[in-house]
Amino acid sequence: METTHEVFNQPEPLVGYNLFETNRPLRDALKFNAPQLQVAHLQELGAAIGSAEMQAHARLANTHPPELHTHDRFGRRIDEVEFHPSYHLLMAAAVGAGLHGTPWTGTSASPHVLRAAGFMLFTELEPSILCPVSMTYAATPALRSNAAVYADWGPKLGSLWYDPALASFKDKPGLTMGMGMTEKQGGSDVRANTTQAVRDGSDAWGERYAITGHKWFFSAPMCDAFLVLAQAPAGLSCFFLPRVLPDGSRNAIHIQRLKDKLGNKANASSEVEFHGASAWLVGEEGRGIPQILEMGTMTRLDCALGTSGLMRQALGIAINHASQRMAFGKPLIGQPLMKNVLADLALESEASTALAIRLARAFDRQADEHERLMARLLTPVAKFWICKRGSHFAQEAMECLGGNGYVEEGGEGIMARIYREMPLNSIWEGAGNIMALDLLRGLRKGDALAALAKELAPARGQHAALDRLADALPARIEAMASEAEARRLAQDVALAVQAALLAQTAPPAVVGAFCASRLGGDWGNAFGTLGAGTDFDSIIERAQPR
Repeated sequence: METTHEVFNQPEPLVGYNLFETNRPLRDALKFNAPQLQVAHLQELGAAIGSAEMQAHARLANTHPPELHTHDRFGRRIDEVEFHPSYHLLMAAAVGAGLHGTPWTGTSASPHVLRAAGFMLFTELEPSILCPVSMTYAATPALRSNAAVYADWGPKLGSLWYDPALASFKDKPGLTMGMGMTEKQGGSDVRANTTQAVRDGSDAWGERYAITGHKWFFSAPMCDAFLVLAQAPAGLSCFFLPRVLPDGSRNAIHIQRLKDKLGNKANASSEVEFHGASAWLVGEEGRGIPQILEMGTMTRLDCALGTSGLMRQALGIAINHASQRMAFGKPLIGQPLMKNVLADLALESEASTALAIRLARAFDRQADEHERLMARLLTPVAKFWICKRGSHFAQEAMECLGGNGYVEEGGEGIMARIYREMPLNSIWEGAGNIMALDLLRGLRKGDALAALAKELAPARGQHAALDRLADALPARIEAMASEAEARRLAQDVALAVQAALLAQTAPPAVVGAFCASRLGGDWGNAFGTLGAGTDFDSIIERAQPR
């Protein structure tokens, strides 16, 4: 070499492509679950968020995290969070794509499936800003329990306009919502909440209360309003708490600090105190827990969708790298062991996509008893299994890039951001144990066994390992006597449903390899341990991001 710094054999970043057009597993899942769905909107979204410009905004929003300003220069309390302009641009893009409250106001025949696909695609660009988007989605239907509030807020929660101003709802074209449920002493055990709600009269929005207490995790504190839990005379209740009151004054929400998190850097998660903050009852006093469970169902769907999107992004980056990087005389993607790893990751990604979109279909068909039962069963199952697989998946995909993947810089530096983001969805809205216990509760609702058997029936005869698992599940469910086995049951229900879905949507190479590895035991304890007879090339070709 005549120069000491000639750069070669460094892959070009994965940029300037249409995330939707190249995602064959997602497209096939949509055809299966919503065959009449119009996908032009998704085509446009996929092209927009695959651009270098949008990737730059995602990087900037994470590089320059939100900053809390508790007071102005004169010492007046303001409790405002300042974001980088790229954060607001990304929020405007997500809201403009209808990823928040539009399923409750839209005209699509499959609004939840359409939104789910868009949510997955946007996650590949930047997941942090989707926290307030997801909470707006979940909170909107809950507001119907207060008709007066919903009449004023509902239409603007479904608006395609994003307005970051801290102003009265009357003066804004679009609104977002957050939630405040957990407290430092209770976490998932919200019955331990100590925040108090005291009657403070009534007005056009109904019964008004003064809220005093705190919230340990209060995400997106610059949202326009929040649904919070507090102890009322009749017990734990749900309240609508706006940032700006109807008279234009600011509510008594004091932001104590922003959380310094492992990942999810662009999103502001905070600790707050309420000092006699004004809030309005949503639903009945003492019915707070059933209401939060309904909202949790929506956000748990988004956890499964978000992790599936991150898996797809990590897989795409890994394949892009391996297709260009030369090692030992040929591209990495031509090396037998790398083929095994990439194919194994592709199976996991496609199975996660299939399960998450299937769950979204159940939300679209709640008038159908079978779909109601499947939503009850698959929500904790998908949240548990997909999110639990995410961190392991991200580590293996990062390893495909070697040291480049561990560095927080450039196009491949996105992988480090993905890795830090992955644990969040597993923890948020109920960690693994909560989901496994929720599955046990769901199995006691209606004829859950018959619903599960009906779900698996179309795939019967496709693979012996799937048939064996489907045969064994009913007896295991009926004999479930110990909560200690709930995680294993959640895992196996997830794998059975994933296999059944793939049998109806994926090519034989994918179905055979998934069933042989995940259900048949022809697999090790790490990714990249598929059997030698696997059709690696076909599986990887299907997963190609370009």
